[in-house]
Amino acid sequence: MGVKASLELARQDWFASAGFDRTEDYRPTRWAEAYLNFAAGEKLAWLRERGITFFPVVGWAERGGYTALQHGNSVPRFHIVWGTGPAILEPFITRVREGVRAGLVTALHRHRVDELIVEDGAVVGVRGGRLVASTAARGQASSREVVGAFELRASAVIVTSGGIGGNHDLVRAQWPARLGPAPANLLSGVPASVDGRMLGISETAGARLVNGDRMWHYTEGIVNWDPVWAGHGIRILPGPSSLWLDATGKRLPAPLFPGFDTLGTMERLARTGYEHSWFILTQRIIEKEFALSGSEQNPDLTGKDLRLLAQRVAPGAPAPIEAFKDKGEDFGVADALHELIAGMQQRSPKCPSMRSRWNGRWWAATGSSTTRSARTRRSTRSGRPGTTAATGSSGWPARTSCLIPPPAR
Repeated sequence: MGVKASLELARQDWFASAGFDRTEDYRPTRWAEAYLNFAAGEKLAWLRERGITFFPVVGWAERGGYTALQHGNSVPRFHIVWGTGPAILEPFITRVREGVRAGLVTALHRHRVDELIVEDGAVVGVRGGRLVASTAARGQASSREVVGAFELRASAVIVTSGGIGGNHDLVRAQWPARLGPAPANLLSGVPASVDGRMLGISETAGARLVNGDRMWHYTEGIVNWDPVWAGHGIRILPGPSSLWLDATGKRLPAPLFPGFDTLGTMERLARTGYEHSWFILTQRIIEKEFALSGSEQNPDLTGKDLRLLAQRVAPGAPAPIEAFKDKGEDFGVADALHELIAGMQQRSPKCPSMRSRWNGRWWAATGSSTTRSARTRRSTRSGRPGTTAATGSSGWPARTSCLIPPPAR
């Protein structure tokens, strides 16, 4: 696709962004080296053997915008799997199910590990409680009632329990001081089951936990109007053309443009004392660049639906984005700028006014929760230039909003 990449360049980008500078970074550094060699070698063929292919467009996430030896991807590296997340999981789920049918795998659902069994300095098994059967839907909290106990032993025990994104108390406890205070309002890109519980259990058994403060959060989160789990946050994937202002109306300095430096932007916004910022963009920009994260928000890519995919080049924003605009609590729609600003003020009553100029007229505008974005559209009711504002949650930690000015005449 014309991207000039190499193993050496990928290593330079990764190591410049990771900042491996601690004694405990020895093993992470070796892991990074191994993965880079895998990615530059057999990975593509390995994925294709399992039926995993990619949509032929590469995104340029985390561009950085600094020097070559500082944070950022020097070339586009964001690949989208054709079929999104479910397509990645499918071959592995299939293999596990085949193992179950062949008697090679035993799946024990509703078994919660509470302890790693350690004997003679080695982990030899697990103990825990059997939870009551549940019919809870995907992502919904299920009963924690214990109806029995279990113990299993094995020659090797591997803990694969995920991160801590669903446990906001743990997120706040490990929040790095360099990013300022943790936001009061947090959203979750993962369900409550991603609670970090096994990290503490593993540490009690003698595991060494490293780099807990090196977390990754986004400043462009919005409340999912149709949530799969409690506090479900969806990330806005804005293109670089959006104008980004902090809560006080000041433009973020270069290179803190949308999609360039996530943690750098979060640190900058945290210093304002407010948990929000504003995106400003036109309808043309939102149709061309605006996207939402998550398999449910991209039904064309997830369903491998070419006909639905073709609608992305048709006039108007994709249906999931329109649904958020119409139903999302972090979005507001208005046909005039003063109406838009009034809605923005309602969403952020505690923020002091910022002054916004448009076509020689001055308006008082306030921000709302942690990041905001904006765009314009033409009203279908009257044909007058319209304005749309969207508010949302920052970092999936805080809240985000959007301001959309009318097109220039």
